[in-house]
Amino acid sequence: MAKKKTTTAKTARMAKLNARDKKTLNSLVGMADDVERFASRGRAPHIEIPSRSLSNVKYNKSRKIIEMGSSKNKRELFNLSQARTYMQTLLVGSGCKQLIEQGKTTSIRGLYYLLKHTIEGTREETFVDQGDCDPVIEDVEVALNALREELHVYASNRGAMVGNIVVNDNGDEIDCSRMGSGGYAIPSIVEEEVMQFVSCKADFVLHVEKDTVWRRFNEDKFWQTHNCILTHGNGQPPRGVRRLLNRLNNELNLPVLCLLDNDPWGYYIYSVIKQGSINLAYESKRMAIPGARFIGLRSIDYERCDLNPSVTIKLTDNDIKRANQIANYPWFEPKKRWQKEIKKLLSNGFKLEVEALISKDISYVTEEYVPARLADQDFLD
Repeated sequence: MAKKKTTTAKTARMAKLNARDKKTLNSLVGMADDVERFASRGRAPHIEIPSRSLSNVKYNKSRKIIEMGSSKNKRELFNLSQARTYMQTLLVGSGCKQLIEQGKTTSIRGLYYLLKHTIEGTREETFVDQGDCDPVIEDVEVALNALREELHVYASNRGAMVGNIVVNDNGDEIDCSRMGSGGYAIPSIVEEEVMQFVSCKADFVLHVEKDTVWRRFNEDKFWQTHNCILTHGNGQPPRGVRRLLNRLNNELNLPVLCLLDNDPWGYYIYSVIKQGSINLAYESKRMAIPGARFIGLRSIDYERCDLNPSVTIKLTDNDIKRANQIANYPWFEPKKRWQKEIKKLLSNGFKLEVEALISKDISYVTEEYVPARLADQDFLD
């Protein structure tokens, strides 16, 4: 009887790559090839990493997003202070290459454990802890101009969506109008190769800050009454949520409205959604939504909604400092309505959470507050 032909384990695990995976894989291999090229020419191997410092970030007024500048840092093998991070950078690149080739994904925590080991012949660990690994993952992202998700690394799900939209998530068709009280958990990886928009009847997206408020809107079927998509990011929205909002806005032309707390943190979340974040300036073009609008909560809502003094929360010294910093952001500084908003917050001396509206009625926010703002088109830009 003829012997069955076998394949090696490596060949059996190789996945069929899409165009984006091939591009990312080529970039990873190119990073390794550069090291070999330097060594073969007798030059000290090094990697250039774009600087993620505040001094290398600028606001593009015409595009209305935060962008990274051109400054770069060299990471050299034969520099005693850089050798460890140099090794860690190549190790992360190698781990991501392995994931892409096998068609697998893993969490940030999973990649840490995949790469963590004692270096042969020493007592030295490749990574001391998770905090030692995370910045290196970001370095590889920015060096390759690739999203973390394109490296097949994801973060935990921290957001949900419900509304009049049907998506295809990795081959499964999901009707987000039929997802019950918990909604559709927004994954970390929402790129076109994984998620496609099958159909959408919604007129806009309402993004709320927290799960508690989102649940009130979902239970009251606000998304049905007002024909919208309802999302939340459980506070500061994770990258998957921001990327999905960006796609909904750019690909489906859906306006994005943000319902956030009346405090410096709520203002900052809005700033990140709209202009991008300083830490992820290199990905603003794929995450920022310059057309996003702030629907509330506003500093004038204490009087406008006749709220009880018991729902106010006194501003801390840190709140006051943060509010003044935000007022001086170059994208807020020239906007008179935002300056008025922040000045009013400071003169009030207190902040308000969206949940404070419950003191009026359990469904006041869904039945009166937001409908009134929508009818008046009363938003901050």
